[in-house]
Amino acid sequence: MGIMKIGIATEETWSFLHEIYDDLKVRHPTDLFQRRVTSLPAFNVRANRWLLQRDLAQFLGSNDVVFFEWASELLAVASRLPKRCGIVARLHRYELYQWADRINWDAVDTIILVSQAKRREFLGRFPGLEAKIAVIPEAISLARFPYRPQPWRGQIGTLCHLKPRKRVYELVLAFHELAQERSELHLHIGGGRAAGFDEYYLALLNLIDKLKLHDRVTLHGAVSQPESWYSQIDLFISNGYSEGLQVAPMEAMASGCYTLSHFWDGAEELLPREQLYYGDCELRQRLLDYAALSPAQQAQRQAAMRQIVSDNFDINQTKVQIRRLIEAAGAAKQPAQRRPR
Repeated sequence: MGIMKIGIATEETWSFLHEIYDDLKVRHPTDLFQRRVTSLPAFNVRANRWLLQRDLAQFLGSNDVVFFEWASELLAVASRLPKRCGIVARLHRYELYQWADRINWDAVDTIILVSQAKRREFLGRFPGLEAKIAVIPEAISLARFPYRPQPWRGQIGTLCHLKPRKRVYELVLAFHELAQERSELHLHIGGGRAAGFDEYYLALLNLIDKLKLHDRVTLHGAVSQPESWYSQIDLFISNGYSEGLQVAPMEAMASGCYTLSHFWDGAEELLPREQLYYGDCELRQRLLDYAALSPAQQAQRQAAMRQIVSDNFDINQTKVQIRRLIEAAGAAKQPAQRRPR
């Protein structure tokens, strides 16, 4: 594959992009899109819209291919402009509900989805795009999350933004029942208060207070070094009702934490069926069954967690898959789309 100019367009978190970007930039000249804004008081909305369209048009014209890390506003605008280069977009989850209807998918050459579940959902809304879709799961760095299994200590954890979709409130209720049966259990909740969800966070604090769980539940706030945080967790729980293919359980699994998950759509692509649950009764039984295993049996389950991540969610594998899709889209750019250099 020859050298090509690759543009990167993203305005959301870089949490899933670092290794992919590093892999691209050592092989091809790369450029990052930077949005410009004006503060003109009378015309700033119209002027900023015009600036965004013009700058994106120039950015598309100066690169062989542009990778949109999130299928959100930048892609919505770029997909309505004259096609000047190859376009590859990755859709994680939230974009499907906030931006997908505003994107001209005909202008996108390759659409990366993070799970087969999201592929089914996407095609249910946008049929006929099967040939453009590649399913590449979210992934993590195994080097960053070394395998450090711990003997059973009763330490349960979850890590997420504290918002209703993650159902941490419900997890505390389920834990309250469990805590009355098992005195060693402790729940660790990692993650900061999500913007716009102050009411949910305050309700969570109030619930812990009413249930008198201050000594059994620890709120850690935003976790800046999750690779260290997982060492205090024996069993990780993903309790949300909608995910792309959640990264936190992958990090926990790689670190040696046995992991359970609510059966959100696509969870079966992350964990075996026997580690998924629907209601609190199933969650309780899954947890108690694991706690009752011998140390040797628990060690086998922990090793299996690490192996799942190594086999399926290793960033060193997925970054190559994504790079090859980006390179293929750039190489296929039509001569008529090429900008004179």
